[in-house]
Amino acid sequence: MTGLLAGKVVVVTGGSSGIGRAIAERVVSEGAAVVIGARRTDVGEAVVARLRAGGGKAVFVSTDVTVEADSAALVAAAIAEFGRLDGAVNNAGSVTTSGPVQDIDAADWAAELDSNLNSVFYGLKHQVPAIRAAGGGSIVNNASTAASVGIPGMSAYVAAKHGVLGLTRSVALECARDGVRVNTLVTGNVDTPLYRGLLGAAPDDELGDAPNPTQRAADPAEIAAFTVFLLSDQARFITGAALPIDGGATAQ
Repeated sequence: MTGLLAGKVVVVTGGSSGIGRAIAERVVSEGAAVVIGARRTDVGEAVVARLRAGGGKAVFVSTDVTVEADSAALVAAAIAEFGRLDGAVNNAGSVTTSGPVQDIDAADWAAELDSNLNSVFYGLKHQVPAIRAAGGGSIVNNASTAASVGIPGMSAYVAAKHGVLGLTRSVALECARDGVRVNTLVTGNVDTPLYRGLLGAAPDDELGDAPNPTQRAADPAEIAAFTVFLLSDQARFITGAALPIDGGATAQ
């Protein structure tokens, strides 16, 4: 590894599995301390234990990103443990409702926006001031290809992810002169437990062709590598961007 994040402190939501775990692992391997926020304490603590066993600096904080106080506590924990905050990855999210729009219950609609949009707002609200106080840094939001295209039967999820893209651009403009960069990942098919669950595939099943031009799902490590670049000073002129990492899906 290159030490791209040496000396930095980064929080990662949804960091106990899938893309989030891969990002947390890569962040540590590049020299940063990581603070993982997730709901499953046993899984999150296990990830942190492995990172520490390898010599990394890592802390787990039980976090429900749909609760603003939890998002605030995650940032506070990073500062209390490591003295600063240089970067954040708002990765947590889920697919909670589907079906034709006329069949979606209002409560389910609200829950989808809580999980995928309001959660990012809560994160940004508390991350931006902390990163500004540290002299600047980078925030990466994971919005998925649903930020750029429509998906029949997933209107709530798509609306939330489109919202993340608009939120990213607005906040990037608000704090550009403060050296706080905010970008969105437009991720496509990635081999995660959530993706396999949507396909009905078991953890050890061979995945078939993915619906993108490369015809494969990405490894979470591929997403992590790009995310680390965005968190690093090498990407300091990139802000307010929606960056596809989707095997060409949104180029069609």
